[in-house]
Amino acid sequence: MPVTVGPYGQTQPSCFDRVKMGFMMGFTVGMAAGAMFGTFSCLRIGMRGRELMGGVGKMMMQSGGTFGTFMSIGMGIRC
Repeated sequence: MPVTVGPYGQTQPSCFDRVKMGFMMGFTVGMAAGAMFGTFSCLRIGMRGRELMGGVGKMMMQSGGTFGTFMSIGMGIRC
């Protein structure tokens, strides 16, 4: 398949670059959602201090990784 060239001579990103970008965008959105939901759920069960920070961080990493994986799969399908 020929490489398409934009109006100013730049080339389009490769499929791997698009998958990486999809993962990064999904990871960012997932971490933001994990921060909101994690804070709410940890405060609801009564966590405070260091335990709260650990619980919120864990929730952020889990939701970021999950959403990033699904976004990268979606971008891979679009290639």
